[in-house]
Amino acid sequence: MTLESWLQIALALLLGLLISVPAGRYLARVVRDERTWLDPVLDPPDNLIYRLIGTRLCRQPMNWKTYTLHMLATNLGMALLIYLILVFQAYLPLNPQHFAGVEPMLAFNTAVSFITNTDWQAYGGETTLSNLSQMAAITFPMFTSATTGFVVAMAFIRALTVKDGGANLGNFYRDLIRFTTRVLMPVSFVLALLMIQQGEPQTLAASVTAHPLPGGEQTIALGPVASMETIKHLGTNGGGFFNANAAHPFENPTPITNLVQTLLMIALPSSIVVCFGIMIGNRRQAWLLYGVMAALLMLFLPMVVVPEQAGTPLLAKVGIDLAPSDLQPGGNMEGKEVRFGIAQSGLFSSITTTFTTGSVNSMLDSYTPIGGMGALIGMMLQCVFGGKGVGFLAALVFGIIGVFIAGLMVGRTPEFLGKKIEKPEIVLVALTLLIHPLVILAPTGWSVISSYGVEPMGNAGIHGYSEVLYAFTTSAANNGSAFAGLNGNTPWYNLALGTVILLGRYPPIIFMMALAGSIAAKPTLAPSVGTLRTDTLKFGVFWFGTILVVGALTFFPALVLGPIAEFVALKAGLTF
Repeated sequence: MTLESWLQIALALLLGLLISVPAGRYLARVVRDERTWLDPVLDPPDNLIYRLIGTRLCRQPMNWKTYTLHMLATNLGMALLIYLILVFQAYLPLNPQHFAGVEPMLAFNTAVSFITNTDWQAYGGETTLSNLSQMAAITFPMFTSATTGFVVAMAFIRALTVKDGGANLGNFYRDLIRFTTRVLMPVSFVLALLMIQQGEPQTLAASVTAHPLPGGEQTIALGPVASMETIKHLGTNGGGFFNANAAHPFENPTPITNLVQTLLMIALPSSIVVCFGIMIGNRRQAWLLYGVMAALLMLFLPMVVVPEQAGTPLLAKVGIDLAPSDLQPGGNMEGKEVRFGIAQSGLFSSITTTFTTGSVNSMLDSYTPIGGMGALIGMMLQCVFGGKGVGFLAALVFGIIGVFIAGLMVGRTPEFLGKKIEKPEIVLVALTLLIHPLVILAPTGWSVISSYGVEPMGNAGIHGYSEVLYAFTTSAANNGSAFAGLNGNTPWYNLALGTVILLGRYPPIIFMMALAGSIAAKPTLAPSVGTLRTDTLKFGVFWFGTILVVGALTFFPALVLGPIAEFVALKAGLTF
């Protein structure tokens, strides 16, 4: 890696940090119903939406059960609407391509994918979906799914701030509307104009016909691309208007758009941590958590970038007395755009998997084994900042486990921000933690021993196993990126991955909301001599270690069978 490459990466990360601080302060104002500069413009449409839903319903305080039920019901209704749009798109307007309706099993997979912020795509957007479907069934849930994860996290933070054992976690509909109108829509609108200026299409036309110099005709797909690209990255959604995703020149045409999209993926997940510190009145606690997440990112990012620059290990065994970097002086450029190079491709891939966005500007299936493993680990841990809200909650899960273990080790009362952590809380935390590996490892094992799971693999042997492991990991983590060698558009994978997407999204949210209700019902205790402080550097190191140890014990065997075994085989000169 050259100094210039590291400077590019460092600049992008520094800009992300600088953006997260004012963004976190603004989020806190939105969540706490404080006045913002957008209120004079947005209060009237907000009030209209409140009246359509029911003003009284949008004003009443909600306990954890009510908040969760309304969230689930709203998501179910939107998922059904998305499914119907996809299935019946042939009979709906804005279909200049005259596409047929989406096959029901694929429509199920797509509907649950986009309503859960996963955005896994088992189809090619420009060859499958009409303009109406791209806007109403794809872009629309990119707003609502991102908001769902955020408001659940805010409800949990409110539970930590309740001091008198109350049950009020806020109002789901007010949180949903305010975050959408005060944060997602304004930023998406402004930056969509920038994307258009940089060369992204924004039109309802289906295509344009080009006449290349050699002769003949070439049909170039168009559509409302720019409006999708901003919320796709800001909402940590992923997916893409085109099958090539952010590697397509219409989705990511210039270095400026590549940087902006990278910063959009970083902005809100990191700013939520800043918002957390303001809401609980303990910014030191928030910066400690921010440091733990940043340290994890700094640990895994080189794991993606450095092996790609070093090149493919197998080239060292071709009988030439040269290192892989000498045989591949530009690094492993397979599957990458020359206009981005190794540094920006590796950074994008690391950010998209640690912040669980799912957008890609290079093809992960062509990465070296260790480079691909770096991307996998970010989704397996799910708390290296992670997706909006959900990643933050995953980090708190590890923090609560760390508090409980540390308290037992030193004989102090397990408390987190003044709330006692007892058996009911640990049971809910354990359920939240265990469901993630369960829905990854069990279907992966099932798929690699079944004929209908093996047949769609693009590669045999170890790499084929890694493709399947990646598919279920990205689904469970609500990420949506892919190794791309696996054909996911089969009855088995549409059903299995769709089910994993649902199980990876909603049960953990339900368990965490139940945990929020349990914590909110407890009085806040004043610190004492026996209190284990969680805002110290010592506990930060323990928090960091808890994440690594628990993650390693859970997923290391699966990684040994996949990318690690492939790396060892390539170093030994074996082919498949």
